[in-house]
Amino acid sequence: MSGTQLSCIIIDDDEIDRLTTQAYAKKYPFLNVAGVFSSATQALTSVDQIPIDVMLSDIDMPDLNGLEFRRKMMKIPVCIFISAYPDYAADSFEVEAFDFMVKPLKKERFDHCMARVQNYFDIKRKAHLFEYSLGNSNTVFIKDGHEQIKLNLHDIMYLEALRDYTRIVTSGKKYSVLSSIGNLLTENAFQSFVRIHRSYAVQRHYIERFTSQEVFLQNISLPVGRSYKDVLVNLK
Repeated sequence: MSGTQLSCIIIDDDEIDRLTTQAYAKKYPFLNVAGVFSSATQALTSVDQIPIDVMLSDIDMPDLNGLEFRRKMMKIPVCIFISAYPDYAADSFEVEAFDFMVKPLKKERFDHCMARVQNYFDIKRKAHLFEYSLGNSNTVFIKDGHEQIKLNLHDIMYLEALRDYTRIVTSGKKYSVLSSIGNLLTENAFQSFVRIHRSYAVQRHYIERFTSQEVFLQNISLPVGRSYKDVLVNLK
């Protein structure tokens, strides 16, 4: 990540679990542990004073639990819950959790999570370097630094939603733009794209075949979301 550090907080009312998480986190140079708290209430009074990139939090805590804390702190980009209760997993993703790990915490699982975190912020940082601007009805310009990269809209196979940015995929390369997939699809230039999933929109002429669960384009298969199955009817 080119030396960039991410500010991180750890919240857990169990001292052993708290120290374990802290020990794992300290092994990653890109993580700066800015605060360690024994309760979400304690963290709440401190977090507003410093910008936080990552929170590693227990859920089942007295007074203010981890889910309630997250609802108050949705501005923290990456929320990772560490809980002894797997049943909390579904609730955690309703508050946009980035990951959910089950106690006792295992090194391999933590390593996997941190790799995902690093990749997410790497891509997000690169996305901030990109701007997109629409040219004529057949092209889109991707701005990378001082360079304008001209793409033919015909060459774009599909769009992939990745939180607050969108990956534009051609047969030869992938680009990231700091715009949601929903916003892109409202542009006239992207009217030939079909939304097949919350995370995917495909260009019609690349669709080779499809089932009720997948859309196939060249050597790629993409999932069809439940709420998007009706759009397939119009493709027949």
